[in-house]
Amino acid sequence: MAKEGAQRAEETEQMIEKEGGKETAEGSAGGSLRAADTKEMRAVVLSAFGGLNKLRVSKKAMPEPQEGELKIRVKACGLNFIDLMVRQGNIDNPPKTPLVPGFECSGIVEAIGDSVKGFEIGDRVMAFVNYNAWAEVVCTPAEFVYKIPDDMSFSEAAAFPMNFVTAYMMLFEVANLREGMSVLVHSAGGGVGQAVAQLCSTIPNVTVFGTASSFKHEAIKDSVTHLFDRNADYVQEVKRISAEGVDIVLDCLCGENTGKGLSLLKPLGTYILYGSSNMVTGETKSFFSFAKSWWQVEKVNPIKLYEENKVIAGFSLLNLLFKQNRGGLVKVVMDKLLDLYNNKKIKPVVDSLWALEEVKEAMQRIHDRGNIGKLILDVEKAPTPLMANDSTETSEAGEEEEDHEGDNENKERMPFIQ
Repeated sequence: MAKEGAQRAEETEQMIEKEGGKETAEGSAGGSLRAADTKEMRAVVLSAFGGLNKLRVSKKAMPEPQEGELKIRVKACGLNFIDLMVRQGNIDNPPKTPLVPGFECSGIVEAIGDSVKGFEIGDRVMAFVNYNAWAEVVCTPAEFVYKIPDDMSFSEAAAFPMNFVTAYMMLFEVANLREGMSVLVHSAGGGVGQAVAQLCSTIPNVTVFGTASSFKHEAIKDSVTHLFDRNADYVQEVKRISAEGVDIVLDCLCGENTGKGLSLLKPLGTYILYGSSNMVTGETKSFFSFAKSWWQVEKVNPIKLYEENKVIAGFSLLNLLFKQNRGGLVKVVMDKLLDLYNNKKIKPVVDSLWALEEVKEAMQRIHDRGNIGKLILDVEKAPTPLMANDSTETSEAGEEEEDHEGDNENKERMPFIQ
């Protein structure tokens, strides 16, 4: 064990020297770790809320761990639909720009702040980060960091925390999934959708109804029991198979799907809203789309819920972690999930790997709902030449680039599909 720790520490030292050679040479008086204090790193920076042209890769001062924090040399970062909404400023109380987006990553522990126990330099870890994840180095409180199993890759680790913790807590902590129940999940081909399907398979006789774009059906048909086109009348399709409806509805769409979901609930059923992707229709925030989606939401009458014995709930993992201080509860869930992973019951689905400089193309793929599983920013990956046309800069005019719906075929750039 000691030998393995020494090897990891040596690997980390070599990484520091390799990636920060110039800065180290300029300030060698304090040694390599001292020189790291003045080093810079690459990071994806959102200069202002808006379209894809507000993103660029820039140099930023490298952070150092404060008390209770770990400094992580990032290998991979996860992309989520919430990142697209953050870019648009389409969230409650958005932070000030410029900012570095991203909420999850994986990498190697490079430095340890005071009062941190249970970690060593060289540990392979995955972590939640309250923004700032899309960078070569991050610092985050140790309570949000988890060690990676030996056979889990960095890209898998970056695809694991948000998707599987969200899926697990909705199914088991909120909805109390049990044997013989039925679940309806939207966006069944996405990261959370695939995590939901895998976790449902760990409970006997659970029926999973899923909606997804038709072109994804062949790839994901074996992960759910019944699969419907996202544009079809799935309410009638579900009722044709199960006249009473379902026990659990997991809704990341909102809008008109809220009423549909509630109408499908059996008595004692639970509807959980965990996203509102229907409010995102274009590259930039649209007040019209927001208003339309909001007015499509069925207004919930508590008396009706009481009479019909239905439960309506909401779930936000990021708020649970960073605003409501439930890191301890999430740690318990992560331990259970890692046991399931080690027993080969679950495994993250990685759609594709992208360089930091390809972040715009990666976000466009999320916007187009083109992914099956999770998109990953691979910090060490070189940009694909096809995409290296000033991907890190804004347009000369500084104007938003229009998103023409008919151009999706021209955007089918999927490097390193797994």
